[in-house]
Amino acid sequence: MSCAEVSSVFLLDDDTVRTWFRLYREDGIEGLSGFDYEGSAGHLNARQLQQLKSWIGDTLPRTTRHVGAWIEQEFGITYQSRSGLVALLHRLGMEHRKPQAVSQKLDVDKQKDFIEAYETLMNRLPTDEAVMFADAVHPTHAVRPVGCWAPKDIKVAVDQTSGRRRINIHGAIDLETGQTRMREVLTVDAMSTIALLMAIETLYPAMRLIHVFLDNARYHHAKLVREWLAQPGRRIKLHFVPAYCPHLNPIERLWGLMHKNVTHNQRYATFNEFCTAMLGFLKEDVPKNWGDLCDDVSDNFRIISPKDFRVLT
Repeated sequence: MSCAEVSSVFLLDDDTVRTWFRLYREDGIEGLSGFDYEGSAGHLNARQLQQLKSWIGDTLPRTTRHVGAWIEQEFGITYQSRSGLVALLHRLGMEHRKPQAVSQKLDVDKQKDFIEAYETLMNRLPTDEAVMFADAVHPTHAVRPVGCWAPKDIKVAVDQTSGRRRINIHGAIDLETGQTRMREVLTVDAMSTIALLMAIETLYPAMRLIHVFLDNARYHHAKLVREWLAQPGRRIKLHFVPAYCPHLNPIERLWGLMHKNVTHNQRYATFNEFCTAMLGFLKEDVPKNWGDLCDDVSDNFRIISPKDFRVLT
């Protein structure tokens, strides 16, 4: 049998079979005895591998510890190392994945229509029109611990703040230029929406029309906002992103970039320092460094369908 045929029978990849053959040819059985694939009580056979693969597909275990315990209980084979189990799982075509939060209310057709309308707008956008994406965010004065590289003999920690105050920011960004309009507000509501739209008009004094894309928050649809838009001389046109589709509003990715640059493993002693850092990044750093940041905050839209996911229950 060829390596490909053997790998197909044992549900392994070609490289693994070739590695086994090389070890056996060089050192015989002893060469295979130290290979990480086997447990202390021997190999899993083809039938056991298929049972393991089916069990993983049915139960989606969260840790290698659960996998090892199941193997030991079912087959009496003990894996001494986590690396051996990880290698086994990889050979079975498994990956450790974090579930993506996906609403079952997502409408594929509405996403398609939105993307088509947006692309049509951008392809025909006159030079006297601009496009911005708007949203609100409410970061809390707290460090967000994230993984980092460190010497293995040193424990690392972050010094948490005791306060839980948060800053309310109503803002917008132009993906072409990186220009932003960010307003710190006491409450995100219809009045803060109007104030943001006024700031956007001020940003583009020469533009005939400014297209603003935002979500369906109630305050964006408020009567006060509609009345303001209807005033003579207003140059704002609102476009609403489909419900449950934050992936179709690029400013959501800007908020993630904000946390990466401001709150990840970084502590601010006072709330004022925290607010200054937040607004400084959004108002100054983003426009200044847009050439380096723009790929992380793009309008490369995709359609998400709940049917493409296995929903955990």
